[in-house]
Amino acid sequence: MSRQHSPGLRAWLGLLVLLGPVLLVSMDGSILFLAMPRISQALTPTAGQALWILDSYGFAVGSLLIAFGAIGDRYGRLRLLMVGATVFGIGSVAAAFAPSAEFLIAARALMGVAGATLLPSALAVLSELFADPRRRAQAIGIFAAAFAAGFAIGPVVGGVLLRTFWWGSVFLVNLPVIALFLVLAPVLLREVRATRPGRVDLTSVVLSAVGLLLAVYGLKHAATEGLSVDSVVIGIAGVILLVWFARRQRRLEHPLMEFSLFRDRVFTIAIITGLLPLAAWSATAYLAGIYLQSVLGLSVLAAALLALPGAAVLTITCIVTPFVVDRVGKRTSLAICHLSIAAGLLFLLATTITGGIGWYIASTAVAGVGYGISFAVVADTAVGAVPVERAGSAGAIAETSNEIGNALGIALLGSLAALVFRISGPDLAPTLDETLQLPGLVPALAEEAKTAFVTGLHVVAATASVLHTALAVLALRWIPVPSRTVPTRTLGPQGPR
Repeated sequence: MSRQHSPGLRAWLGLLVLLGPVLLVSMDGSILFLAMPRISQALTPTAGQALWILDSYGFAVGSLLIAFGAIGDRYGRLRLLMVGATVFGIGSVAAAFAPSAEFLIAARALMGVAGATLLPSALAVLSELFADPRRRAQAIGIFAAAFAAGFAIGPVVGGVLLRTFWWGSVFLVNLPVIALFLVLAPVLLREVRATRPGRVDLTSVVLSAVGLLLAVYGLKHAATEGLSVDSVVIGIAGVILLVWFARRQRRLEHPLMEFSLFRDRVFTIAIITGLLPLAAWSATAYLAGIYLQSVLGLSVLAAALLALPGAAVLTITCIVTPFVVDRVGKRTSLAICHLSIAAGLLFLLATTITGGIGWYIASTAVAGVGYGISFAVVADTAVGAVPVERAGSAGAIAETSNEIGNALGIALLGSLAALVFRISGPDLAPTLDETLQLPGLVPALAEEAKTAFVTGLHVVAATASVLHTALAVLALRWIPVPSRTVPTRTLGPQGPR
């Protein structure tokens, strides 16, 4: 009897072990939002460096997810998981004790490279643990909820740690989870390999990563320090590399990214839904963290506690969404997703330099419904829109869109806020925190700087709200009404397996 039940117990224990790295990868995409004021005081980064500290991690994860998925297929998922977890731990230690902003950016990028090995491999190993399709569906749902919860609780965990410890503690918290995983994974998990044709095209990996890096660097430099020849040249060079990458994929027999999938409108809507909500969430969470602490003067713990209602709504929504989709369909669910985010973001327009806590909580709670839906339906919608033989590529692109969206939110919308601050602020320093730390700053100029920052927050919230409203309209126009006779596919972060 014990033998009959032991495989089931092993599978669920294996899932529990896998959730550790999954939580860390998603949590580290947001854990610095409330820590940035402390980091700014300790390392005095420039405005551009502050943005890179936040999103070098997300860019590294997003640009390498597909490549490491292919490498794991060829050389073994469990082996890649073990290597990735080890490097993630090393990067966490390096980040915790970083002596400068440049060193911290490099350490965050190393963590991102390691994180890119963990997500696709964890899902593949999870699928091997559960032979029964129903159990596998439950496990994938838990996986999706954990991934969503990581993004949501990252700022809260960071705020709680910073109440007692120095800013490096937000990285050292990773080490116990990594150590436990390295001990238990070889015991509970099996090696998984898949037959994947062709080799990983290294040129495509380099073109996509470097092109994205240069394009965003040029944009950030222009937003934070003004338009210059350097920013224009670097930005154009990045765009050229990205175009080269896209054209190269069309000629490869086994491309790194199958752009032909975007010919399907439903697939395109799904991928944009994976990208835009994460972009809006990461940018507004980052800016709201500064707003609560530097504008309203709240402690880091108070700011963290205020994020709890939104985090709870997001996580619960992610769990219940599959049952809702079964009743109303993906078309209606995606429209609700974008409209709730658009409405929630508009609440931020009521915030001022003297108050706005209630509006902030309402914003995170209402928008949290949409964020939770996006986590739950994106990959399944993308996978369901393509032929079965291309499901793997569709799932990989869907997962990548989440990470790229997280990074682009800071890069693009964060740069927009920086531009507004530079234009409308007192022009004493490129960021609010640097301005408020200037010696002998008179109250009138401090108020002007805070007003300029809040204006930037409003512009970002309004811009993201308009984009989400437009995407809701596209979802209603492009996604067909579901047939009552076709069963809904299992939902998860990378679709059915």
